[in-house]
Amino acid sequence: MPIGTVEQLSEWFNLVHVLNPGAAFSFLADAGGWQKYFLSIFGIIVSVILTRLLWTGVLSTSESVAYVLLMSGALGNVLDRLRIGAVIDYLDVHWGDLHWPAFNIADIYVVSGAFLLLITSFGATNTNPESTP
Repeated sequence: MPIGTVEQLSEWFNLVHVLNPGAAFSFLADAGGWQKYFLSIFGIIVSVILTRLLWTGVLSTSESVAYVLLMSGALGNVLDRLRIGAVIDYLDVHWGDLHWPAFNIADIYVVSGAFLLLITSFGATNTNPESTP
């Protein structure tokens, strides 16, 4: 699909091809280029921290899944930024004249991982016997 293409699939969903040089909701999109490096480094640092947390042990399987979702989404967007300088967004949800900003699968992973981590934190109990003194 060429950049700017819109393919309507239903009354509320389109496939589009847009480039987002910024972060969520195009935050920092017009920042002049430094955001590519900042957001890439940030995504890599977060992924390294989450890898370390996974390596040392986590409290539950759901916490592990949340970390993996967060890392997958972050690194997917980092790859786009390093490869082409922007994130490719292609999912467009709308209702009437109201449009949610276009997003991609990596964004879904990040949001799902953050939501799962939040839900997991409410019921956090230490179920890993190796991590108790």
